[in-house]
Amino acid sequence: MTKIRFFRSGGSFYGFEEKGHSGYAEAGEDILCAAISAMTMLLVNTIEIAYASDVEYDVNEGATEIRVRSKAALAEFESDERKRYAVSGLFCGYYYQLNDLLEEYYDNLEVDVIDVDYE
Repeated sequence: MTKIRFFRSGGSFYGFEEKGHSGYAEAGEDILCAAISAMTMLLVNTIEIAYASDVEYDVNEGATEIRVRSKAALAEFESDERKRYAVSGLFCGYYYQLNDLLEEYYDNLEVDVIDVDYE
């Protein structure tokens, strides 16, 4: 099962961590894993390139863990309000997209949110 936990502070989403294999199919054939990977990289690339903002991401392929965070989503780190809404909106949109996937892949995916300050 892939477990994805989103980080939120002051009502703004600013990151997430993903852990585990979905187990939906064999490696190389797992459409859920492929979808999650593609959406994750779209988010990282959009923040870095389209919004010219820093994004922290760590990948531990051996443990199947990914952690992505961006200070640009939070008012205490980013003064440009439009950029903050755009970056936080990407994280929020990913959260809702994954919740839609839960309808079909509930045995392979878990999604939750914690309210925690950026550390």
